[in-house]
Amino acid sequence: MMNKKYDVCAIGNALVDYEIEVKDQFFSDHDVEKGLMTLVEEDRQAELLEAVQGDIKKKQGGGSAANTIFGLAEFGGKGFYTCKVADDSDGLLYVNDLIKAGIETNLNPDSLYNGTTGKCLVMITPDAERTMNTYLGITTDFSKNELNAEAIVNANYLFMEGFLVSSPTGLEAMKEAKRIAQENGTKVSLTFSDPSMVKYFNDQMKEVVGDGVDLLFCNIHEAELFAGVEGIEAAKDAIKSIAKEFVITKGKDGAVVFDGTDYHEIEPFPTKAVDATGAGDMFAGAFLYGINHGHSHAEAGRLASAASSAVVSKFGPRLNKNHVQEVLSKI
Repeated sequence: MMNKKYDVCAIGNALVDYEIEVKDQFFSDHDVEKGLMTLVEEDRQAELLEAVQGDIKKKQGGGSAANTIFGLAEFGGKGFYTCKVADDSDGLLYVNDLIKAGIETNLNPDSLYNGTTGKCLVMITPDAERTMNTYLGITTDFSKNELNAEAIVNANYLFMEGFLVSSPTGLEAMKEAKRIAQENGTKVSLTFSDPSMVKYFNDQMKEVVGDGVDLLFCNIHEAELFAGVEGIEAAKDAIKSIAKEFVITKGKDGAVVFDGTDYHEIEPFPTKAVDATGAGDMFAGAFLYGINHGHSHAEAGRLASAASSAVVSKFGPRLNKNHVQEVLSKI
């Protein structure tokens, strides 16, 4: 890998995650679609928060690309995160989370934007599945104005989250970030983030993919939806035409990694799942750490598989130093 200042410069929605345990009945009672990320208005989110019976398990800075950049940092990688938060208590919490993790950012705690920081209500059911209702708040207006071209140029990889395609300014920011990266020898990586983004914003996602990306992360369902195919073999063929390298995760069945030449089947690390929040994000973060630090794609895939297994065995999308040591001891 080239010796640039950052392993990864990521762009994405900055959301404070409110993690709450619910039963399936809660979804039918409150007309919530299970297993998907749904964008909601602030009053709808407040209504759900009020209706929830049970404690908030965790409250911390999140968002798809943020979770990935936190994962990279937890393994010792160097990341930069570009996002938008407001000058409220959630915004300050978000900035402090980044600073504590050693992640550089475009945010300045002394000059945040007026408005409301985005929140994601993460509802976890006993089967460990997570259902997200998201009020984007100020991150709805995330735009190319927030981009830090210098950070993109000085990174080995640009990493973009698929959730940004739901906003016209977010879509423009993705296209501009990709242009800057491609003109300056920074590899472009993208995650589809959620089946809903591929299902409802397929045209926008295809606009971002454009002439292709260097590295794509998705799960099997997202790959099928994006390409309009069924089955892992058809999905692999379809994704191969738009990404030089890719990872398709298969939940409890592990993942398949394509390194540009060969396929590598990545075995899962069996675990008792408690909370699936951030599993795919952590997979991407650990994988990006691996390929930036001398590991082959197969080795990076194994590290990522162990890391995502560790994440689902506890609440929240983060690993502490003990978890990281445990993961490394398995590899």
